[in-house]
Amino acid sequence: MSTRGVAVVTGGSAGLGRAISRELADRGWDVAILARGADGLAATVRDVEGRGRRGYAVSTDVSDWAAVEAAAAEIEVNLGPIDLWINNAMAGTISEFLKTSVEDFERATSVTYLGVVNGTRAALSRMTARGTGHVIQVGSALAHRGIPLQAAYCGAKHAIHGFTDAVVAELTHNNSPVAISLVDMPALNTTQFGWVKSTFPEHPQPVPPIFEPEVGARAVADVADVPRRRTWVGEPTAATILGARFAGRFLDWFLAKTAYSDQVQTGKPRSTQHQNLWEPVAGDHGARGIFSDNAHSFSPQTWAIRHRRPVLLALALLTAVAGGATTAKMRSK
Repeated sequence: MSTRGVAVVTGGSAGLGRAISRELADRGWDVAILARGADGLAATVRDVEGRGRRGYAVSTDVSDWAAVEAAAAEIEVNLGPIDLWINNAMAGTISEFLKTSVEDFERATSVTYLGVVNGTRAALSRMTARGTGHVIQVGSALAHRGIPLQAAYCGAKHAIHGFTDAVVAELTHNNSPVAISLVDMPALNTTQFGWVKSTFPEHPQPVPPIFEPEVGARAVADVADVPRRRTWVGEPTAATILGARFAGRFLDWFLAKTAYSDQVQTGKPRSTQHQNLWEPVAGDHGARGIFSDNAHSFSPQTWAIRHRRPVLLALALLTAVAGGATTAKMRSK
């Protein structure tokens, strides 16, 4: 298989980023991974190379602009020009806002938001000069509706949307052919909830329903294949975004009643939890978290997006048939 080009995945050593790296390699991309943990980086390179593609890892804290720029330069020396850059890295806490230290809040924001800013800057400075390329921002349903206990993460994901809209407008003004996409995720069964900083006694989890990370990875790779400005992944994401637009006050009440217990009353012990807010977690932790028993591996909504042309054609045909039948019935009267 000929290469599709060179892709960079930030936060690619575990969780969703790990699943994205594997999916891209399966589709013919050479993949460079930016993350902090040496064990996860090495394992992801093995995943990519095991799929017949070139893999390359650079230990990088994405909140550090100089480190991100140096990593991008190193990747282009070793793999070639970067064609696709996926901003996925994040860090977070599970705690009420007023109980989160200033330092922890700023750290989570720096990784999750400024990591995207730094990655976008490194990518666009190269892509716009060449007149080609694609940046994908991994967003979240929580970019549209914040939930309790995740103020830093929700704020950062909201900021990513505003930042991306501004940059897209600038690229459009300059008639740049470089594409930027936003892909908003549902709750995923990744390592994220084993690594967030939390003082709660039980292992935290995302608000159900939960999907396996491969569902999100396929959606990102689909957008890499056919760039789309915005993509909502999964039925819960669509419901959250539409609910935030049309039933915001109800969601205020509903989330206040349910989101605490959904996230921190899981019945699973937290004894094996590691926190990666300030330091990487040693070892290879793969893509999935501990909630596979309750996670979905398929979403009809994402399937329909992937096959949108035949789906739209089928809907058009059904509409035409229904319209024809209605017209014939009216004429027969």
